[in-house]
Parts: sequence; C-alpha cells; structure tokens
Amino acid sequence: MVASAPLVNLHWEVLPPDQNLMTLAETVDALILGIASDTLPPELRQRLGDEAAVWLTECLDREILAAAHRSRAYATLPTPAGPLPTLLVRVDVKGRERGEAFELASLALREFVGTSHRKLVLDWGGTIADEHFDAVVAGGYAGVDGQGLYRSEDDSKLPSNVHLIGGNQAAIDRGTIVGQCINHTRRLVNAPASEINPVTFAQQAEETARQSGLEIEVWDERRLEQEGCRAILAVGRASATPPRLVILRHSGGPAGQAPIAIVGKGVTFDSGGLSLKPSDAMMDMKCDMAGAATVVGVMRAVAELKLPRNVVGLCGLAENMIAGDAYRLGDVIETRSGKTIEIHNTDAEGRVVLADTLDVALQQQPQSIIDLATLTGACLVALGVETVGMMGNDQTWIDQILSAAKQEGEWAWQLPMFELFDEKIKSKVADIKNVGNGRWGGAITAAKFLEAFVGDVPWCHLDIAGPAFADSALPHRDAGATGVMVRTLIRLLQEQ
Repeated sequence: MVASAPLVNLHWEVLPPDQNLMTLAETVDALILGIASDTLPPELRQRLGDEAAVWLTECLDREILAAAHRSRAYATLPTPAGPLPTLLVRVDVKGRERGEAFELASLALREFVGTSHRKLVLDWGGTIADEHFDAVVAGGYAGVDGQGLYRSEDDSKLPSNVHLIGGNQAAIDRGTIVGQCINHTRRLVNAPASEINPVTFAQQAEETARQSGLEIEVWDERRLEQEGCRAILAVGRASATPPRLVILRHSGGPAGQAPIAIVGKGVTFDSGGLSLKPSDAMMDMKCDMAGAATVVGVMRAVAELKLPRNVVGLCGLAENMIAGDAYRLGDVIETRSGKTIEIHNTDAEGRVVLADTLDVALQQQPQSIIDLATLTGACLVALGVETVGMMGNDQTWIDQILSAAKQEGEWAWQLPMFELFDEKIKSKVADIKNVGNGRWGGAITAAKFLEAFVGDVPWCHLDIAGPAFADSALPHRDAGATGVMVRTLIRLLQEQ
C-alpha cells in the first residue's frame, strides 16, 4: 500500500557559522538565502565573500526581490566553480517565530520539488532564531511531501541533502521526528478509502507501534460487541469492512502516572449514510479520519522523542455506508456508557463513534483528554478553513493547548460552551440526540454532545474540519492533508 511506503527522508548537515559558501559551489546544486533587508548582515557577507556579497547587494538594489514577507526570486550567483542557482526569500521579523520558521523552510524546499536540484545549502542569514531550527527541519520535510501518491509518471524529483547554516544535531533529530510524523499523518489521510479502511488503518497502526515501541491493542467487531460499543458498531454496520478501535500506549512516565488521552475520529469514508451527502460533498470524505490519523502521528512522535510521561491514543474507526442494515433516522442507540442517543441525522456519525471511544478513554483513568475530529461544517462557517475550533470543560486545560498552538504557529480559537446549548441536544425519547435544533451553533452543539461522554475529566475538543484537508495548494504546502495540530500536540505533551 502507498500509505505504508517509506516516507521521504532528507539528509541534513549542520555547517559552521563561518562556512565559506563559495567553497560549496562545486558540490551543491543550489543555494537558499534568507534576506531580512537590503543591507546584508556581516555574518552572511562573510560567508559569501566580498564579490558574491557585492553581487547580491546589486541584485537587491535592482529590486529583483519584492519587499513583501515571503516573496521569492531566483538569481544566478557567479562562483569560481560556475553559476550557482540561488533562491532568495524575504523574511521579516515574523521569521523569528516557530510557525514562521516552519512555513518558511517548507516554502523554500518546496520550490525545488520537481527540479534536478537535490543538494541544497540553506542559509537564513540570521533571520531565524537558533531555538527554532528544529521547526526549520520539520518544515523542510512537510514542504517536500505532497498528495501525488498515485501518479503513474514519477515527476516527484525531491531534494535529498540539505546543508544548514545554524542549528545543531539535536535540532535536526527533533525536527526530523516531528516532520516525519506530520507526513505520516498526511500520508494516512491522503490515501483513498479503497486503501485505508478500519481494518487496514488498524494494521498500519500495528506496524507503527512495532517500529516505534508503542504498546497497541486492537478491538475487532467481536471485542467491540463484548465491550458494549454499540455506537461504533451502528455507524459501521452497513460497510463491508467492520469497525475497529485502536488503543496505543506510551509508558514514558512513572508507573501509576495518570495518562493524557488523545482521541481521534476515524471515519475512513463518510457517505452520509441514509442522510446521503451530495456527490460534491462526498468527494474528499477519505479525510474524515484525519483525527485518528493525527493520533497515530502524535503517538509515533511521543515514542520516538521518548517523552517522559504516560500517553494513550485511541482511534474509533468505522466506515459510514449504505446497505439494508444501515443505521436509521429515529434509531435509539445505547452507548457503552449506558447513555442513549436518538439518531436525527446519520451524517452526524463522527460524534456517535466518539461517544464510545471517549468512554473507553475514560476507562484509562486519564489526567485529561483531547479529542480531534473533522466534525462539523458549522465550524468552517464560523472560523473558516484555516482555524481549529476549540471547546471544552476546563479552562486551564484549554489555555495550555491554546498556548502550545500559539507557540507552534497553528491557528486555533475557542468557542463558547454555554449551558443554554445543553437544551438543544436533549431528545424526547432518549438521553440526547445527535444533532442540535436547526443549523445554528452546530459546532458547539456537537461539542456539547461529546461533553456528555467525558464525565468530570478535563477535556478539550478540537474541531479540525476546516484545516485538516486543503482544497488548493499554498506556496508552503501541497493541497490535501495538512497534518494540522501534530506540532501543537507534541509541544503540549513535551511541556506536561
């Protein structure tokens, strides 16, 4: 399967800050320079040498590079070994932030995808702070990987070696793990539902656990029935591929330490069920398991970074299809927790799957819970396609996640969880119904539904429906899966 094929690997090498760039001209294919202003800093001037520094200053004087942040221009640097292709990237003060460092590196290396330039020198000219070079490395990995997994012609010529001015081996090691785990998540999401279904997703998770040293438990349909996971089973009942529940454990902390639980929605394809989606809305529904894919990527990183705390990741996996035994509108489902759900819309299936998955998470006696789900179109209406919606029952926990997201440069915004929304999911025939009253506040009523299954444990829900999957490319990333919140959750867990 393409989803299990080896990820792109880059060879990074740290060069000393007094490295003469001209001496590399014979052994590299291209040079990337970060430019903060039209006056070259002394360190960059020294590395270039006098003649090259004068040439670059003349290029900037001719305004071949626009003054706007992230603008790019190609030039040909004259060297004793011959002309050297050079990419100039404009960086402003934002480049000193982690999120900007990640995206700038992604943008720069992405410029060379599909070219013959495989060996690169990357010199930010002092525009990026030393403590963010792990983000540079992670961004480089994200930039060179894309969604074109099944093209018959191999046009994916990629950089293979990057000589880096700045940073250290520790930054390379951490950045490589984070970057690879982002791409692992993206690879799972970008694979079609014909390849990634509940069974094959669980198999992929088993392979990841074996390679990374995670403990894993997979519940098949028989175990799900024994455990009373009737909600997961109901959603997956009409599919030819039975549901699964995956539990990944990292025991990096002391024995008896309450774990942090990360829960992911894993609907590997969502037709809408009997509340059938229109064709256009169904096209990208392979991405409806992005929450579960994020859990796998984060848990792999937690293990490979050897974080000194206990973490458990849970993926509720089902395929929402149509058949004679599909779950129906008006059905009442008794969940694993004993709470009953009246089904008003079979296309609001993700929260139904999460109802059982969150109850299994509670069984792990966690310190706190995070769930990630491509849950509602209402969140896109409220916050757009780039921002994660955050809701929860504990402000301290929410603030910690918001802080981690801000540090990593990922966009997130908290929505209210007022008690008045509780009334909107009450059912006349069961404990709750799986949609609110009408279309208003749909992201919040979905979160209120989930809140009914987390008890008193500090919990935060991340609605990633907007930023998890992009319809179009940006200069720093391809279209398709983005791996959103992988960096944020790794940062959060490191700081716990």
